[in-house]
Parts: sequence; C-alpha cells; structure tokens
Amino acid sequence: MNGTIARLVVGRLGIGVITLLIVSLVVFFLTSLLPGDAVQEMLGQEATPQAVAAMRAQLGLDQPVYLRYLYWLGGLLSGNPGVSMVNGMPVGDLIASRLPNTLSLAAITALVSVPVALTIGILSAMYRGSKFDRYSNMLTVFAVSVPEFLIATIAVLIFAVKLGWLSALSRNVDVHSFGELVRVYAMPVLTLCCVLIAQMARMTRAAVIDQLSSPYVEMAVLKGARPIRVVLRHALPNAIGPIANAVALSLSYLLGGVVIVESIFNYPGIATLIVNGVITRDMPLVQACVMLFCLGFLVLVLLADLCAILSNPRLRK
Repeated sequence: MNGTIARLVVGRLGIGVITLLIVSLVVFFLTSLLPGDAVQEMLGQEATPQAVAAMRAQLGLDQPVYLRYLYWLGGLLSGNPGVSMVNGMPVGDLIASRLPNTLSLAAITALVSVPVALTIGILSAMYRGSKFDRYSNMLTVFAVSVPEFLIATIAVLIFAVKLGWLSALSRNVDVHSFGELVRVYAMPVLTLCCVLIAQMARMTRAAVIDQLSSPYVEMAVLKGARPIRVVLRHALPNAIGPIANAVALSLSYLLGGVVIVESIFNYPGIATLIVNGVITRDMPLVQACVMLFCLGFLVLVLLADLCAILSNPRLRK
C-alpha cells in the first residue's frame, strides 16, 4: 500500500469516527425529545410526584442533558451502554441476547442474495439488449420500487394464509433441520432479498458493461475470444472493485430493511428490541441499539469506500 492509499484510508477512517460522534449527538438529543416519560411508564399513572422525582433522581434524569450525554458517551466508549429503565437489566446483555439473531438473518440474506444478484448482473451485461436483459431490468426496477412492508404482507397472504406452507411468525428457536430453517427464515429472507438482489444486480450490470466497453476488451473480441472468456477472463477481474463497492453499499440496506421485516414477522432481533424500547420509552436501550445500527452502516460504507480506493488502478501505481 503506497502513501496515497494510506492517507486516503486514514482519512476515511477519521471521517467515520467524526460521523459516529455526530450521530451519537443527534441520537441522544432526539431520543431525549421523544414524548412520554419512562419513569411514568415504570411507576404507573397513579404514582405520586414524590415517587416520580425520586426515581428520576435515581436514574440520573434530573441532571442537565449535556451531562447525561457525556456520561452516556463515556459508558458507550467503555462498553457499558447503561441499564434498561424498564426491567433494570444491563443494555449490553439485552443486545447480546438478540444480536446473534439479527446477524443470522443478515448472513443468510447475504448468502442468498449476493450470488443470485451477481449472476443476474453478469448475465445481463453479457447479453445486453436481449430478452433476458430487458426482463431482468424490468423486474429489478419493479423490485426496487416496491416497499418492504408490501412484499412482506403479500408473502404472508400467499405462503402463510393461502397456501399454508409457512408460518406468519418467524421464531428461530428449536431449529434442528434444514426444513425448519427454511420455514423460519424463508419469508424474512425473501422480503429482504427482493430489493437487495435488484440493487446489486443493477450495479453489477453497470460495472461489467463499463469494463466491456474498454479498449482492452475490444482488442480481446477482435482476437476472437468467446463472450464468456471475455467477461470472466478480462472484464470481471477489473470490475471486482466496483462490484465489491456495490455489494457493500447494498448490504447496508439490510440495516434499514431488517427493522421492518423483524417487526412484521415478529422476529426476535435487534430491530424488535428497538421498537419495544420506543413503546416503553426505554431510552438507554433505544440509544444503544440505534448506535449499533449506525456503526454497522458506517462500517459497510467505509468498506465500500476502501474497495473503491483499492480498486483504482491509478492509486496502485
């Protein structure tokens, strides 16, 4: 890695850290402005003002908002995001119990969507202008345009209500066979894959077509190379950087789409934890979960930037 690449990488990492700090400010102060009172939710409507004031003092809610932010940020950096206001459990333990479920859903979705999207994108670029290319473009545009909650609702109506093949609720407990794994993850993964595959396929197609129009590819065609050899041997290796960038950016969509999918299918992941925290005004839980999603999004975006930097041939010289 030469000096230019090293400076660009360090610069991207510095921007990521600054962005995460700004996001923490926004998240903390916006959640502080949410209507409702967690203390009132905990003690009930019949609690006396003295009891409410004592509980607020015990939880540190009587302090100025900037002091609460500094204490919260310090705990976050030290790995202690606080204690849940609802059940008194450490927020880190609550997140740790749900994080593997969300990661499992994201991993299965990525394992399904990435190969399918790359295959569709590469074939569309190889046979540009053919019926397959036109139909795949139509389907990808349609899939990108349809919101996740509508796809999830249609999937429930067809596969759970009409056909009875799958359950409308996704519980990842007691999964001991491949059939049970399919029944648990089929509809959430299907919902997430629709938009994800469409996005990656379109960006992969554009990256490969851009390489197919390069002079070195035209020279390979003039020498009589077959189309499959031109794509796999010449165009695809040089399109790895843009394709990796497209995959990283598309996978960042999972962090937003998973919130809707987990809520609809009642999947026990981080997203349902956020929804429950908002309902009960459990601000430490909501803040920690949102920061976790922001961190994941920033990591994927940084990976996309790094792929773009490392794949630039002018920077590798």
